Amino acid sequence: MSETTLVLIKPGGVARNLIGEITRRIELRGLKVTGMKLMNAPRSTVEEHYAEHRERPFFGDVVDYLCSGPIVAMAISGENATKAIRMMMGATNPVEAEPGTVRGDMALTIEDNLVHSSSDPEAAARELGLWFPEGTV
Repeated sequence: MSETTLVLIKPGGVARNLIGEITRRIELRGLKVTGMKLMNAPRSTVEEHYAEHRERPFFGDVVDYLCSGPIVAMAISGENATKAIRMMMGATNPVEAEPGTVRGDMALTIEDNLVHSSSDPEAAARELGLWFPEGTV
């Protein structure tokens, strides 16, 4: 089933010049970039994005980190895009991520795990509305 999902390349990935490599892997998989922007994330958007974690002890650190430098927000479309992207990104904790995944190949810590990807199509729809209120191609 064709769907659109969200990928955020976090400040660590942008600072390490991994935008091209992450995008290359997505496109090699046969998925399409239907929205992309380099931006400084507004704190209000980041807080809304992670709202379900507001009461957790790590919430402030996660928000601060995503606001600490430029990020790339991408809308990715294609067959089973959400699940495919989740598999490509690897486990949230990079030391548990399989080799061949973005996190398994390029990240070392959970605090700087390089990317966010939507957990399911419903989360993707909500998150895309936050990061691409203008819509995508």
